[in-house]
Amino acid sequence: MAQVPVHNFSNGLLNPGLGYLMSCLGSFLGLRCITRARAYTGRTRAIWLLLASLAIGATGIWVMHFIAMLGFAIPGQQILYNVPVTLVSLLAAVVVVAIGLFIVGYSRGGVLPVLAGGVIIGIGVSTMHYVGMSAMSMQGTVRYSLGLVGVSVLIAIVAGTAALLAGLHVGGVWSSLAVSLVMGVAVTGMHYTGMAAMHVYAGHGGMAMSGNPADSFLFPLLLGASVLTFLLSLIIAMSPNEEEIRADASLSERLAPAAEAYGMPEYDDTGSQLDQGSVKTGTRQRTPLKLSAIVTIPRSFWSARRRIKDSNS
Repeated sequence: MAQVPVHNFSNGLLNPGLGYLMSCLGSFLGLRCITRARAYTGRTRAIWLLLASLAIGATGIWVMHFIAMLGFAIPGQQILYNVPVTLVSLLAAVVVVAIGLFIVGYSRGGVLPVLAGGVIIGIGVSTMHYVGMSAMSMQGTVRYSLGLVGVSVLIAIVAGTAALLAGLHVGGVWSSLAVSLVMGVAVTGMHYTGMAAMHVYAGHGGMAMSGNPADSFLFPLLLGASVLTFLLSLIIAMSPNEEEIRADASLSERLAPAAEAYGMPEYDDTGSQLDQGSVKTGTRQRTPLKLSAIVTIPRSFWSARRRIKDSNS
């Protein structure tokens, strides 16, 4: 069978460039979620890790993959996509990233959890890529170069491991941005290495094709991912960062003797009652504060709190 020429850059650098930017954006948002997850324990940490999984898996990996796929073309042929299989690839990307993050996020430290999580993420992301490729329907037979497939899987494993290591150590906004730029290169490189491994051979002209054209469902899905990205950005922008969370916990620790002296529970600056369990440094958890509790707190307690805060400034 004769090999059919394929074009991965039918729109020039538009698709790889936009895909890279989305990968960097998803990675950046995911890293900012991870830094907040580090300051908590219990359910609150799990929520932030899930948000990080959505950011990295959906926006950083899956959206990048399908933006790049919009630039894939075979001259003289229409490519159709199987919608359910495409959605399975999206779910796979989010789930494997979540598994890796939870392994590292709830471990006691060490290299083994990072390596295990990186391998799981790498194999899972590779699976997502090739499942997404299998969703395509075209006139021809698709075969893969096993050597390049292996290289793409190796790139994915290295990228997944590096992402977990970065999540453990990255702190500020600028360091998160720098790491996300590198992660974007890794994700984009893995995708196009996998695409280079694919070869299409001419088939019979009457081969049955099923599915939907790209513009009938991929653009709505990408729009949904864009809305998700906006919501994640909003949540991160409105939430305290890791330093603020730890500073709040430290201040609450120092106010504990004053609260105990009056026989009252402790509260943070937002008016939330602090119990055991959530903030890592203070091992406390915020629970909703009742109005009656605010009314009964002695005025001298808040004066003492202000004096402590003034002494720290």
